[in-house]
Amino acid sequence: MLSQISFVYTNKNFLSSPCMNTSDSRFSQCLYFSSNAFARKIEKLALESWKPVGLSPSHGYLLMHVIEDPGIQPGVLAQHLQLQPSTVTRLIEKLEDKKLLVRTTEGKTTNVHPTSRAKEMHGKMQACIARFSTAHTALLGKEEGKKMVQQLNKLADRFSD
Repeated sequence: MLSQISFVYTNKNFLSSPCMNTSDSRFSQCLYFSSNAFARKIEKLALESWKPVGLSPSHGYLLMHVIEDPGIQPGVLAQHLQLQPSTVTRLIEKLEDKKLLVRTTEGKTTNVHPTSRAKEMHGKMQACIARFSTAHTALLGKEEGKKMVQQLNKLADRFSD
């Protein structure tokens, strides 16, 4: 497929520009490239926003979900977070290592509970979400950001796992 695409270079410095805009890339018309470039930039912004609590955004959102729904099952968490069950298991294990979550088993059912230490962090995690929201709103604008999230959700719902 790539061999069928032709590229036109209008700028001599195109290949050597250290701070090229995504829209100037040779792959700027590719959904895969553009969506991943955007996702990497959003990830960087989110990582910076979650630094105060020492968690990645994925760990933070999972932990907040468990705090707000103690005893939730890992499979339900996977559905809510749109992650594979194996990914949720790895996230839970890491949070268990940090003494922020505990798993209990009743028969064949596993439930996930926050520790008291995790509950104490809840306010700080909400501040991380607010910090991220402020940062992306400053870049995208309130209405454009809101519309973008709604559109991304609609588009993601069209794909099946």
